[in-house]
Amino acid sequence: MTWNADQYRRFAAERSLPFVELLTMIERPTEPAPVRRVVDLGCGPGELTARLAAELDADVLGIDNSPAMLAAAEQHRTNRVAFADGDIAAWTADGDVDLVVASASLQWVADHPTVLRRWRDALAPGGQLAVQVPANADSPTHTVAAAVAMCEPYLSAFGAAGPPPDPVARNVLTPEHYARVLYELGFEHQEVRLRVYPHVLAQSRDAVEWVKGTTLTRFAEVLPAPLYERFLVDYEAALLAEVGESSPFFFPFKRILFVARRPG
Repeated sequence: MTWNADQYRRFAAERSLPFVELLTMIERPTEPAPVRRVVDLGCGPGELTARLAAELDADVLGIDNSPAMLAAAEQHRTNRVAFADGDIAAWTADGDVDLVVASASLQWVADHPTVLRRWRDALAPGGQLAVQVPANADSPTHTVAAAVAMCEPYLSAFGAAGPPPDPVARNVLTPEHYARVLYELGFEHQEVRLRVYPHVLAQSRDAVEWVKGTTLTRFAEVLPAPLYERFLVDYEAALLAEVGESSPFFFPFKRILFVARRPG
C-alpha cells in the first residue's frame, strides 16, 4: 500500500484510543523478569511505538513496510526505540521477544491463523501477544466504497482483476474465531474483546477524510490520480446520501482487541 503519514495522523487522537486500551490489557510481570524486548508490527508513523517504550520501560523495535511511514517514524528514534523495514506477515524471531504488538495492522494481511502462529513462535516463554484490528466491514464507509468501485468508469479502470477487496472484510475473523485460534496455538490467559468506539467527528464529511488514510488507499494505489479524485467526489456524495449530513457526526467504530500469553 502507498501510505500518507500526514493523512493517517489527521485522527491521531481517535486512533490512539484502542491502542491505549490494548496497553491496559497487557500483563506487567516483574517476576521472573519484566517486559524488556518488544516488537511493534505495523508501527506506522511511530508515535505509538515511542509511547509503548515509555509505558513499558522497554526496548521497542517498530516494523513497517511503508517508506513514508518509516520516514515519519524516524523522528521518534532513540536509544530504546528503533525502526526497520519488514513484512509483518512473514516476520518472526528466535523465540526471544517478550511482547508482540500489532495495532491496526494485522487486517492488511491474509491467513491470520498462520501469521499468529509465526508471531507465537517469536515469543519467549511467558511472552505476550497484543493485537487490535478494525471489525467495521459492515460500516457505510466501507460498503459505500465497495459499491462505488463497482460503478463505471471505475470498474473498467480496475481491469480484469476488479476492484481491490476490502482487507477488513476479507481478512478479519470474528472474536470467537480469534479465541479459538489462540487456544489451538497453545496460548493461555487469553482475553478477547469486541469494542465499539463512539467517535464524534466535527461533520459527516470528516468520515471521508478518515478513510482516505486507510481503506481508500487501496483504490488510490490502482486508479490514475485524476480518476481517483473523481472517485472521491462520487464516494463522498454516495456516503453523505447514506449517512446524512450533520455537525457533529457520530461515527461508531467496531474493533477487536485480544491479548494472550505463551506458557512459561
